[in-house]
Amino acid sequence: MAFELMSGSQAAAVAVQRVGIDLVAAYPITPQTAIVETLANFEAKGELGGEFVSVESEYAALACCYGAAATGARAFTATSSHGLAYMHEIIHWCSGARVPIVMVNVNRTIGAPWSLDPDQGDSLSQRDTGWMQIYCANAQEVFDTVLQAYALAEELLLPCMVVFDGFYISHTYEAIDVAEKEEVRRFIGPPGFEAQVKPGSPGNTHALTTGENQLLLVRNRHETMLRAPAVFEEINKRFSDIMGRSYKIIDYVIPPGAKTVFLAAGSTSETVRWALPKLNNTGLIQLRMFRPFPAGQLRSVLAAHDVEKVIVVDRNCSTGMGGIFAQELRSALYEMENPPQVQDMILAGGVDLTFEMLEKILIPGPDESRTEDKWGVDLK
Repeated sequence: MAFELMSGSQAAAVAVQRVGIDLVAAYPITPQTAIVETLANFEAKGELGGEFVSVESEYAALACCYGAAATGARAFTATSSHGLAYMHEIIHWCSGARVPIVMVNVNRTIGAPWSLDPDQGDSLSQRDTGWMQIYCANAQEVFDTVLQAYALAEELLLPCMVVFDGFYISHTYEAIDVAEKEEVRRFIGPPGFEAQVKPGSPGNTHALTTGENQLLLVRNRHETMLRAPAVFEEINKRFSDIMGRSYKIIDYVIPPGAKTVFLAAGSTSETVRWALPKLNNTGLIQLRMFRPFPAGQLRSVLAAHDVEKVIVVDRNCSTGMGGIFAQELRSALYEMENPPQVQDMILAGGVDLTFEMLEKILIPGPDESRTEDKWGVDLK
């Protein structure tokens, strides 16, 4: 391994090149474009190892990946914002067909109006489509998670979405430890899943079915995804043995006696982690795996540390309901005795999280309904 200076987007592309990719199909969209540019450069130099297909739209990109994966090929695409929304129909089809595609989504606000800031609503709007979702906090996590995502997807035969914030991660350069191809191949190996479509053997797959059969398929997908945390632990052990780094589904730093913790996903968790030494008696839970939602693990951590309050940093908003991570956490805590209070801090639109915001929300005001408590910035 060797340290190299690269952006989050470049880290994703290099990881894809290292896994022994068979097909990349992509369409550019800011702030994801650097991923496909880097992969196109690999292809132009003869270093990609697979085929790069320039398609006419994001819809076509994922459809192309679906066709490739159905033949047993390792496929990849990347997108963002409206591009992900345009893929929506095929996103459902890929999970229903159980093809282990890996896709990177670089968070960006969905209009109207146009915005380039990293609201997480694009990926979170796909939370019910049957894709696993893992959120990254820095470029090193991006590189490593793409590798782990292929191992996880191919083991469970479910597609996986690797998610990180636009610009804060996609365009920020960091020194990361880059595994060589030989190490990556030793970790992941060749594609081991069976082709659904075989040249010379024509057939009809995923044709019309009954509601009863569909129920069985939905239940099977659901039960398979619930296995993802345990399978991830096995994959991570193998990854750690080879690469020397280890990841958890949720990561946390909770000092002794801390009664308040922040829960965050993506780059905001790095901001909270940096601020912790200046925030007295405060901890952090970094949410990495969002689908499946690690409800049991969260309950265990909160109960073990006797946490009284969780402040959820939501760079998103489900209109009419509130922050999505906070919704999921409240649902998870329903089965918990003496659950902690959940307070939402909404930074929808991709608003940057600052130390001043963290300080302000930790200090209770005379009016608990004040707008800045929920929305992160004073909107009065």
